[in-house]
Amino acid sequence: MPIDLDIALGAQLPSQEFSWTASDVALYALSVGAAADPMDTTGLEYVHDVEPKVLPSFATVAATMNVTEAPKVSFPGVEINLAKVVHGSQSVTLHRPIPASGTAVTTTKIAEIQDKGSAAVIIQESETVSAQGEKLWTSRSGIFAKGEGNFGGERGTSEKVEYPERDADHTIEVATLPQQALLYRLCGDRNPLHSDPAFAEAAGFQRPILHGLCSYGLVLRAVVDEVLGGDVSRVSGYGVTFGGIFFPGETMRIRVWEEGSRLLVAATVTERDDAPVLKNVVVELA
Repeated sequence: MPIDLDIALGAQLPSQEFSWTASDVALYALSVGAAADPMDTTGLEYVHDVEPKVLPSFATVAATMNVTEAPKVSFPGVEINLAKVVHGSQSVTLHRPIPASGTAVTTTKIAEIQDKGSAAVIIQESETVSAQGEKLWTSRSGIFAKGEGNFGGERGTSEKVEYPERDADHTIEVATLPQQALLYRLCGDRNPLHSDPAFAEAAGFQRPILHGLCSYGLVLRAVVDEVLGGDVSRVSGYGVTFGGIFFPGETMRIRVWEEGSRLLVAATVTERDDAPVLKNVVVELA
């Protein structure tokens, strides 16, 4: 079904109430590479049984930890084959630190639908509030749907980060596990693109790829650990655009530039001549 702009744009999606536990927080942290050294006491804070520290990027999975079905791209005025869809962008703004366990409600709307000609970009904005009425985080997510453009919408704009013309202040290399995507999918993203070789091949990939949101969390976790001394409270916001594919088992090269109250970051694949993975990466500091 083609995109019906009149119905889709501005549509409010059903609100979602959900809960999470310290075990959910620990599983997420492990799925993005935390606590790789069992003797690193700072890293072990991610897997504390009662009060693990929570990466801001946990906001992207807090509502889906118990999901066991493949997602659907089905919104008012929008029905798209999952095989046509890749993640385009993701950002989160923290209004307070995310607690290690809790209950919250998320409300979401379709904020923008961009017509790129060969594709459509669908941008959702969500606000999450705790059961006590405290505003926890605001997120913005864009998906790129191949072959769904030319529906008569605005092309939209994109925000490009200008990186400093100097060497990065920090360079971090993170080796991923061959089964990294299989671990991350336990956080609720059961898209077979990341686990089923036949599905991945039909979507145009030689083998299953890593979830974009796993790269998203992995990069933030590495920056927090290596640049911010493991202090998750230093992060007040985090946004990226997804620039390319990453295969589980490859090594992520993460370059970080310190720019006042924010960090600019670029993530590439070490084994493939620094092919881009995440671009326009900004970590806002509290």
